[in-house]
Amino acid sequence: MKTTDQLNALSREIINCAIAVHSEMGPGLLESVYQHCLTREFFLRGIAYASLVPIPLIYKGQVLNKDYVIDILVEDEIILELKAVEGVLPIHEAQLISYMKLAQKRLGFLINFNVPLLRQGLKRFVNKL
Repeated sequence: MKTTDQLNALSREIINCAIAVHSEMGPGLLESVYQHCLTREFFLRGIAYASLVPIPLIYKGQVLNKDYVIDILVEDEIILELKAVEGVLPIHEAQLISYMKLAQKRLGFLINFNVPLLRQGLKRFVNKL
């Protein structure tokens, strides 16, 4: 498990990668395009990641035949939920918060690429484990 300082440094790297993708591609594309570009940027910078990571649904201690899917998990620490939507809704935030709880991860980012400036589309979430 990374320290808070290490998570903050990794967060800065993630944001820099997302900004690079947004600068190159601009808004208005499909979420899957941004996902492919962002994972490529992570690869180029030597940042470990996994795409489309399944989280099993557990109900009353029983694993059910249903998985949630994390868009990107960076260095097994930070969950990224990517969007390319007109506006982020509370359900999008709730989705990320749920993923963080289910996966027992301390940090997550909701990144909406469909904005003029990426900083308008970034939102950081902390899960107090």
